[in-house]
Amino acid sequence: MTSSNTHENDKSVSNPFLKHQYRTSLGITWDILQACMEAGVNGISVFKISQKANLSHSAVVDNCQRLTNVGIVKTNRIKRKYIFIITEKGIKLFYELEKFQHMVKEINIRY
Repeated sequence: MTSSNTHENDKSVSNPFLKHQYRTSLGITWDILQACMEAGVNGISVFKISQKANLSHSAVVDNCQRLTNVGIVKTNRIKRKYIFIITEKGIKLFYELEKFQHMVKEINIRY
């Protein structure tokens, strides 16, 4: 009898691995900027950003286009490849987001 109660209690405890926690647009922006920062002045291709940020090709293109429109990254086209390079404005945003991320972790909220 006690074992069935234990199983019922197990069902009421949520398992964080079963929950789908999707990233916010801020989280996606952070991942893209981080990949661009790691790439440095040579820039990074859509394919590499897709791998590092764990995003689909179209999600990377859409988000990088948005970041390009506001001057956070710039785009170079080499043959058929688009290369994204973080701008000075993007570097400043990256460091501000990094500060924000540390603060959010300290107060334990999800962004």
